[in-house]
Amino acid sequence: MGMRPQDLRKLMEQAQQMQEQMTAHQEQLATQTFVGTAGGGVVTATVTGSGSLVSVEIAPEVIDPEDAEMLGDLIVAATNQALAAANEASQAGMGGIAGGLDLGGLLG
Repeated sequence: MGMRPQDLRKLMEQAQQMQEQMTAHQEQLATQTFVGTAGGGVVTATVTGSGSLVSVEIAPEVIDPEDAEMLGDLIVAATNQALAAANEASQAGMGGIAGGLDLGGLLG
C-alpha cells in the first residue's frame, strides 16, 4: 500500500514551508546577540546566533600579568555560556518548526 499522490504533494508542500521557516529562523538568529559572563561579571562575551564572537569585555581589575591563564579561562567560560544561550535559542526555534510537520499521511 503506497502513498496517495495528494498525500505526497501535501508532504512536499509542508517540507518546503518548513525549509523556508528554518531559513528565516536562521537569518533572524544571526542578527540576534547572546551574552555570557564569567567571574561574577568581570568578563562578558557577546556572540551572534550564528556563533560569531562579537565582543569580549574585561574588567581592568581582573587583568593580572602574573595569571594570564585565569583570564583566558574566564574568557572561554563567558564565551561558552553565550554560545550555549545562542544554541538553546536555535534549538527552541527549530523544535517549533519541526513540530508543525504532519506525517499522518506517511504513518496512516
